[in-house]
Amino acid sequence: MTPTLDRTAATDAPILDVLAERWSTRVFDADTPIDESALAAALEAARWAPTAANTQPWRVIVARRGTSAHTRIAESLAGFNRAWAPAAGALVVFVAETERDGRPMDWALYDTGQAAAHFTVQAHADGLYTHQMGGFDRDAVRAAFGLPATLTPVTVMAVGVYGDLDEAPAELREREAAPRLRRPISESTIVDA
Repeated sequence: MTPTLDRTAATDAPILDVLAERWSTRVFDADTPIDESALAAALEAARWAPTAANTQPWRVIVARRGTSAHTRIAESLAGFNRAWAPAAGALVVFVAETERDGRPMDWALYDTGQAAAHFTVQAHADGLYTHQMGGFDRDAVRAAFGLPATLTPVTVMAVGVYGDLDEAPAELREREAAPRLRRPISESTIVDA
């Protein structure tokens, strides 16, 4: 389903349409299965994200709605995330490998974020909607999937088909319609010499 709202970002400089049009929804179609070819393409985009010295210090847990893995991830979600995210066709946990062969991998969180960002952009380009969440119990995910201490869950991403905004609860409709805001780049720039 196509969103009923125009969510295109009002940018201060021109950016690629796929970036300006990408936004994080909380309204997912709870019945339509995930598009497997679009999901595979998003995972492939993550695979080819930039990575320091080609170390690729990230992993994913891909859990489709209706599986026990999806349920375990949904149960780890905090607060309001539990109300809307389980409707997504898949929940994907991005996991950073923070240590390898006894040596810390200080860039692992950055590289994991790169992989998640590439996944998100490709998913959007192929008609999937996403929403990343930091509000989840990392220890619960670690225990549910037997992750060693060297693997750190970083974010859970809801992925799927956009739902019917008119059928969404009032709180979700209100959040969906809220203006998209970002602070000016000047407030994020430490030095611009």
